[in-house]
Amino acid sequence: MKQDTNEMEIIFDSCSENEGFARVAVASFMTQLNPTLEEVADVKTAVSEAVTNAVIHGYNQEIHKIYIRCVTAGHALEIEVRDEGKGIENIEEAMQPMFTTRPELDRSGMGFAFMEAFMDELAVESSPGCGTTVRMKKIIGKGRDGWIIPQS
Repeated sequence: MKQDTNEMEIIFDSCSENEGFARVAVASFMTQLNPTLEEVADVKTAVSEAVTNAVIHGYNQEIHKIYIRCVTAGHALEIEVRDEGKGIENIEEAMQPMFTTRPELDRSGMGFAFMEAFMDELAVESSPGCGTTVRMKKIIGKGRDGWIIPQS
C-alpha cells in the first residue's frame, strides 16, 4: 500500500551558498508528487526567497541555523522555513511589495510577494528577537486532465 504522506527536515548554516542547496533539496523531495517543471520552478523560487530572507534579514548575514521541514500529503506539498533570528516587527508591512529593511544591499523587497505569487498558501509568524517561520503550501497537479481537486 502506497503511503499518502511523507516528510523530511534539514538544518543548515545560514550562509548564502546554502540557498542553492535548500532549493535543490526541496525540489528533490517534491519529485515524489510528479510535479511539472513549472511547479518545481515555482517551489524553488519560493524556497530561495524564504532562505534568503532568513540569511539577510533574520541573521544579518551572521552564521546561525536555518530549519526546513517539508511534508507531502496527497497532492499537497507543505514547506516550513524557520530561523531563530531577529524576527519581524511588522509582518503586514514586511509583506508589502517593494518594502525592504536592507536597501543598502540592493534588496528589491519582493521576497514575500514572490512567495505569495508562486505558492497556493503563505503564512508568516514572527516575533522580534524570536525568529520567523514561513509556511507555504503548493498543490501539485492542479488543473491536470483527469485530476479532481478534493473538497475540504
